[in-house]
Amino acid sequence: MTVRRTLIALVGLGSLAALSGCSENEAAPAPPVRPVLSMVVAPHGAEAARFTGTIQPRFSRDLGFRVLGRVDSRLVDVGQTVKAGQLLASLDPTTLSLAVRQLEAELAKTEAQLVYATATRDRKKALVAHKVASQADLDTAEESLAGANAAVTRGRAALDKAQEQLSYTRLLSETDGIVTAANAEVGQTVNAGETVFTVAQADIREAMVDVPDEMAQAFKVGDRFTTSLQVEPGIQAEGRVREIAPQADAATRTRRIRITLDAPPPTFRIGTTVVASPQQIARTSIELPRSALLKADDRTFVWVVDETAMTVSRRPVEVAAEAGETIRITSGVDAGTRIVTAGVNSLTDGQKIKIDPEMVP
Repeated sequence: MTVRRTLIALVGLGSLAALSGCSENEAAPAPPVRPVLSMVVAPHGAEAARFTGTIQPRFSRDLGFRVLGRVDSRLVDVGQTVKAGQLLASLDPTTLSLAVRQLEAELAKTEAQLVYATATRDRKKALVAHKVASQADLDTAEESLAGANAAVTRGRAALDKAQEQLSYTRLLSETDGIVTAANAEVGQTVNAGETVFTVAQADIREAMVDVPDEMAQAFKVGDRFTTSLQVEPGIQAEGRVREIAPQADAATRTRRIRITLDAPPPTFRIGTTVVASPQQIARTSIELPRSALLKADDRTFVWVVDETAMTVSRRPVEVAAEAGETIRITSGVDAGTRIVTAGVNSLTDGQKIKIDPEMVP
């Protein structure tokens, strides 16, 4: 009996030892290797970009008559060069000329009344001095003289106004330039302030181009551009960005950029089609798909791939701008770094990953 119990005990101890050895030798299951989509980031290359646009004036003036009237003559046409002070068109002056003549006659009458009132006052003053007339008579003469003076002043002001109105029947160019629009013909009645001509100043010309929104964000005021004629690329002019539209056009998703040209050649006429290319773009930003960003703790991160160890690590980045599904970052990763572009919410630091060779860009 004692021997049997001893054998059972030994067998039990052996079984426990065997079980203990199995549990010690079994390692915890390793986390699965995660296949991921990734990309190698690089600055968005647009140094060779070419944008088509047109030559436009920086300053343009809409000219019109200041009075209502019928166009009597039109002396210039679209495309014609004009000088400052040159007569462009005129209205029929008959009505305003008659008003001027009437006021001239009224002024002559009031001036004659002023002469009579002055002489009357002088006589009354002399009679009062000799005690032949009363002081009341002199006061009445002084009052009449003051009224005559006021009437002359009023008449001169009315005549000046009428003469100024008459001058408004002549439309003069305010600057040297080129007529780009003509909106009235001889015999047509125009309202006061209605645009009759548009004159563009040709001394300062600009290239106006429309740039895709995601590319326009890389430009800033002052960037240098080289502009050339579309029909003759050898004829070029340089310029700087003066203005970038703050918002993209809702239909075309482009922003309008105006480039002020430095001493453009005469062939850069207003309305000419040109091609503008950026000379140099300082690109400190990198474009990423929106799906590559991980937001946590009020910060933005990306998963960077260690291609030697085939692991991922979280790295903070700074977002500069967002345009649709594209995000532009200014710091956090360098060009040439591989980052994960999908499934960023289910990764952990140091996790092993696998990159599908067919999906590697």
